[in-house]
Amino acid sequence: MNALAHETSPYLLQHASNPVDWRPWGPEAFADARERDVPVLLSVGYSACHWCHVMEHESFSDEATAELMNRLFVSIKVDREERPDVDALYMDAVLSMTGHGGWPMTVFLLPDMRPFYGGTYYPPEPRQGMPSFRQVLEAVDGLWRERRGELDQLAGRITEALRAAAARPPAAGDPDPGALTDSVAGLRAQHDPEWGGFGGAPKFPPGSVIGFLLREHARSGSQVALEMATRTLDGMALGGMHDVLGGGFHRYSVDGRWLVPHFEKMLYDNALLAVAYLEGWAVTGDAAYRRVGERTLDYLLRELRRPEGGFASAQDADTGGVEGATFVWTPNQVRDALGADDAEAAIRYYGVSEAGNFDGANVLRPAGPPPPNLEEIERRLLEVRLDRPQPALDDKVLAAWNGLALAALAQGAWRLGRADLLEAGHTLAAFLEERMRAPDGGLLRTFRAGEARIPGYLDDHAAVAHGLLELHLASGDAEYLRRAGELARLAAGRFADPAAGGFFQSAGSGGSLVAPRKDIEDNPIPAGNSLMATVLLRLARLEGDAALEEQALGVIRLTLDYARRAPQGFGHVLQAIDLALAPPREVAVVGAYADPAAAALADAVRDGFRPTVAAAFWDGEGSPPAALFEGRTLVDGAPAAYICERFACQRPLTDPELVREALAG
Repeated sequence: MNALAHETSPYLLQHASNPVDWRPWGPEAFADARERDVPVLLSVGYSACHWCHVMEHESFSDEATAELMNRLFVSIKVDREERPDVDALYMDAVLSMTGHGGWPMTVFLLPDMRPFYGGTYYPPEPRQGMPSFRQVLEAVDGLWRERRGELDQLAGRITEALRAAAARPPAAGDPDPGALTDSVAGLRAQHDPEWGGFGGAPKFPPGSVIGFLLREHARSGSQVALEMATRTLDGMALGGMHDVLGGGFHRYSVDGRWLVPHFEKMLYDNALLAVAYLEGWAVTGDAAYRRVGERTLDYLLRELRRPEGGFASAQDADTGGVEGATFVWTPNQVRDALGADDAEAAIRYYGVSEAGNFDGANVLRPAGPPPPNLEEIERRLLEVRLDRPQPALDDKVLAAWNGLALAALAQGAWRLGRADLLEAGHTLAAFLEERMRAPDGGLLRTFRAGEARIPGYLDDHAAVAHGLLELHLASGDAEYLRRAGELARLAAGRFADPAAGGFFQSAGSGGSLVAPRKDIEDNPIPAGNSLMATVLLRLARLEGDAALEEQALGVIRLTLDYARRAPQGFGHVLQAIDLALAPPREVAVVGAYADPAAAALADAVRDGFRPTVAAAFWDGEGSPPAALFEGRTLVDGAPAAYICERFACQRPLTDPELVREALAG
């Protein structure tokens, strides 16, 4: 066993028995490299990564390869999900050196942490123009021994470029509606009009972009935006990447039709897509979107929820070393699971063939009219599938991803009227507060095996604050609003860049890495900066706080030009811009949430799709949770809703239908 045996990350523990003398990221490893006068080999991956498993089997388990690594380098293994700062910084370096990135990522560093060479997967033998991993190790060692001065200069240039990227200047001026219109046009140029999504294969689920397009339709009436959103929701829902039996979505589709997936399932994808489908249902009234969103939340509860109340990060792509083995079907497997008549109906419906559409088996996708007992067929097939060997579960709980899950559970609770989702949200919020709170009031990044560790990053604080705001809307509990405000203000102070605007990914102007970094791209998950922008804008409108609004606008100025040029990668920033441009509108509901009259007012406030309305609830007891409630009281002892613009409020309303009419106007 190597030093990774003392870690909690499932990915790191997968490598604890390698003959490689792996070290965790930390100053001790770099001190050892300086003492031995050798470079550092940094390997970064994650537990659900198929090619990470391949390289572990081919190279890191091989005695001869390990001997080279141990003799020539200090080798560090990093879980990219635990240390997104390390991963993102060195991925930027690899992209600058090679023009492409991915995982596993292999980067060679000087003992002072500056990168000088890198790549992704290397095979054990030369293949398709790629050198073998052992050839790379020997070549880098030769450069280190014979041309160290050149390596030092190269590392200096790469590091200076990384530092310059973090100092990018903000755009001049504030956004205007033209930024949103331009972004819709840019998305249309990339949109696949037949299958939905953006670009060609492989296709990734664009949850944040769908959210922006629905908001743009609500703002401007754009049918183009709505059609792109619905075509993408429709295409993904067909099946394949969407798990039509168990609910939820696999990571991405290797083809352009959303059919054959890369089979890993990630918490963040499913949290974002549950919201996208529920919002699509709210905008269009299409019950099919409701079903997909609801079953995605059911998947989270069934397969990713941990006993402590948090949610696991991911399910692996492989089962027993075979990708997708749990999820695919042959005709005979369908016949074994169902009676003869039902089996033939299912085979026709799902298009199951002897040839298959994935390695001789079939990824299920409905291909015809559903049989009348489809629900029973799906239930029985899922029961059989759950009895199969299951993919490995990365059971570490990440604060940021759980913040996104909290938001999805909360929105599902009130849109679907499901008390179990609300209870799961309460339990998750309590877990985050009790088990992942740092002594200074902030958050820790990761929890596993009873231990929370690693100081939280910007996205951890922003995503959990976002989730708490959504849980406040779902539950009416003012404590969630207060805690969201505490977290957001703490993060705004801890991660801010007062010189250029926006926020660093790590505390202390970028943490202890060779270059600071700002997380701005919403791909595949909302960036910490864009989450902070939306959270701060919502809080600013409830508090009447111009300073919070200005910090949010600082993020928008920093990202505006990028969002205009590459809207596919900035969907959540575009949502923040939509919110910033909307006329401020606030709603304060005063009344005990347990009172049916107050609950009816809350339902009226939340009804439909009003993403730019800042709403909050308070029972009228104790100190108000936001400045919006100052002077707002019950009306003749009855719960009341105050509809305001920049804190200038109409007369209070006690009739839910009048609230709906006022908000619709």
